[in-house]
Amino acid sequence: MGLFDKLRNEFIDIIEWVDNSNDTIVWKFPRYQNEIKMGAKLTVRESQIAVFMNEGKIADVFQPGMYTLETQNMPIMSTLRGWKYGFNSPFKADVFFISTRQFIDQKWGTKNPITLSDSRFGFIELRAFGSFAFRVTDGGKFIKEIAGTDSDFTTEEVTEQLKSMIVTKFTDAVGEGNIPVEKFAANIEELSKLGHEKLNSDFTEYGLTITKFLVENVSMPEELKKEIFNYSRLNALDMNKLAQFNTANAIKDAANNQGLGGAGIGMGVGMGMGNMMTNMFNQTGMGNQNANNTPPPVSQFHVVVNGAQAGPFNLQQLQQMVTAGQLIRTSQVWKAGMANWASAESQPELASLFMNVPPPVG
Repeated sequence: MGLFDKLRNEFIDIIEWVDNSNDTIVWKFPRYQNEIKMGAKLTVRESQIAVFMNEGKIADVFQPGMYTLETQNMPIMSTLRGWKYGFNSPFKADVFFISTRQFIDQKWGTKNPITLSDSRFGFIELRAFGSFAFRVTDGGKFIKEIAGTDSDFTTEEVTEQLKSMIVTKFTDAVGEGNIPVEKFAANIEELSKLGHEKLNSDFTEYGLTITKFLVENVSMPEELKKEIFNYSRLNALDMNKLAQFNTANAIKDAANNQGLGGAGIGMGVGMGMGNMMTNMFNQTGMGNQNANNTPPPVSQFHVVVNGAQAGPFNLQQLQQMVTAGQLIRTSQVWKAGMANWASAESQPELASLFMNVPPPVG
């Protein structure tokens, strides 16, 4: 090796990164004890930035472009090195290239169920998974907070850190979003939007931007699904039609069980049907054409049904619930003015509702 070759190998005069990978975020320029030559050429390609570090501290950051390294375009390095009047000698620095392109189709998911509190169903456990995309927007912050001095930092390494943060922030977003648990499956897009907003409000401190966040599935235990299904079904029921349907079935069953006192049962059910029909006639005005058009005050009771509060219901609706078996003597009820919940049979206004209902067999 000649003298010229020896001198040339001692100094670095071209600094660049040709990225052939699809997952490298940070790449450290391999200096191998060589010194950077004064006037060296720095090439920063599109979707890259270059960060110079001096003795472990972030100095100058270069955006895409071609540079001749001089004191004029290295103000922080010049200050740290004490180059007040320019420099002509080589210098040492760690150079990190950071990819700022978008990294897409990154997967996230809850390793363990996340626990939420719901006013109707209590504490519930959910699992969720989806995908996200991100890019580095502040190379200095990203190296300082995430990558450190790793010479070859990939998406696999960063996503492991990001996934834990994503699950935490997603849980917070869901809790603050006020979306009813039974509507999670139908509001995937809204959940995704909430998660996206929450993540970006916190991830800027890491020099990152979440460009896309998708919730692809939310799952819950089967018993909770059944409870939610029954709850939504109860809310959607037409109580009048339900009472008529159950009464008709009860009359049919009574007629088929004459040997078990079906006649008496049929009579009781018939009286219930008569009361119901009378109420319906009165409600439509057919029962008394000359009745006062101003209805009397109606008591409104809340009822605990399947462990959840429902209502309020008026006396007519409560009678239909008794007929349907949804309101029994020991059901807990409450109305305005009551200090606490109490059993239905303890309320004088409700006592008459159970007159045509047989007591429990036993």
